[in-house]
Amino acid sequence: MVEGSFLRGDEMKAAFIKKTGGPSVIEYGDLPDPKPKDNQLLIKVIAVAPAPVDAYIRSGKYQAPIQLPQPYILGRDMVGEVVAIGSEVSEFEVGQQVWSVASGEGEQGVSAELVARDADLCHHLPKGIDPIQAVACIQAATTACRGIIVASNLKRDGILFVNGASGNVGTALIQLGKARGAIVFASSSSKDKLEWCKAQGADAVFDHNAKDFTEQVKQKAPSGVDAFWDTSQQPNIELGTTLLGKRGTIILFSGSQSKPVLPVGPFYAKELGMKGFSLFHATPEELSDYAMIVNRAFEEGLLRPKIAAALPLKEMAKAHEMLEAKPPIWGKIVLTLGK
Repeated sequence: MVEGSFLRGDEMKAAFIKKTGGPSVIEYGDLPDPKPKDNQLLIKVIAVAPAPVDAYIRSGKYQAPIQLPQPYILGRDMVGEVVAIGSEVSEFEVGQQVWSVASGEGEQGVSAELVARDADLCHHLPKGIDPIQAVACIQAATTACRGIIVASNLKRDGILFVNGASGNVGTALIQLGKARGAIVFASSSSKDKLEWCKAQGADAVFDHNAKDFTEQVKQKAPSGVDAFWDTSQQPNIELGTTLLGKRGTIILFSGSQSKPVLPVGPFYAKELGMKGFSLFHATPEELSDYAMIVNRAFEEGLLRPKIAAALPLKEMAKAHEMLEAKPPIWGKIVLTLGK
C-alpha cells in the first residue's frame, strides 16, 4: 500500500519513444500515471537532464543490459518531490526533494510528470540546493565517484590527468578529484574551456592541440601521471600510455564504438593497467555511497555545473538534437516541468 494524499487524473505528460531512431521518434503526450509498489516512492518530477546514454538508447546503438518497456519513457537523471510513499519505505517523507540516476530492471525512465522509483535508488537532496543546478550535476558527479573509487587506484597526492576536462564529467572529475586530495591536470581545446577548468580547481591546464602538448605535461610531471581519464567517445590509449608513469592506470567509461590503438610494448613495460566501468552495473549500495559523497559536495559548494540550455519537457526531441550536434554542445541540457 502506498501512503500519501496526492490526487490527480489518470494520465500524465511524458517524453517517450515507441521505436528507436533519430530524435524525431521522440513523442510528447499522455501516458498512464505510474502505480508505485510498496518499496517505491511516487515522485513529482521537477527537472530532468538527458545524457549521451539516453541518445544511444533512443537511437538503438546502445544495447542496455535491461529489457526496456514499450513505450519507453526516456531518461535516468531527475530531481523531484516525494508525493507518496510505499508502505515498506521508512527513510523518506512526503514533501522531501530527492534525486536519482538509476532505475530498476525493466522500469520506465524519468522524463514525465510522475515517476515511481525504488526507494533504494533515490537519494535526499540537501536542503537549500537548487534542483535545477543539482540535476545538471548528478550524473556526471556519480560517474566521477564510481570511476575514481572503482577504476582509478588514485591515491591522495596522486596525479589525475583528465583529457577533455571541460565537459560535464570532466568538470566533476576536477571538482571531486581535488576534494579527494588529488593533483588534477586538465586538457581542453580552447582558451575559454581552459579558463573554465582553472576555475574548477585544476592544478595545471594544457591545450591538447598544441604541438608540444606532451612535452608540457612531462615538464609538470617528469615521472608521469598516475591515472589517465579520457572523456571523449574516442579514448586515446596511445596518449594515456605516453603520459602515465610506472604502474599508472587508464580509465575507460565511454567510446563503446571505438577501437583505439593499444601500444603493447610501452604499456607492459611500464606495468600499466586499464579498467573500465559503467553506472549500469552499480548496485544500490554503491550508489548510496556515491550519493553521500555527491551530497557532501553539494553542501560544500564544490559542484558547479555549466548549463548550456534550459527547455520545457515537451522539447525533448530538440534536446536530443542538441546532444548529437557537431560540434557538441558545451554544458548540460536541463528540461523542466511546469506546475
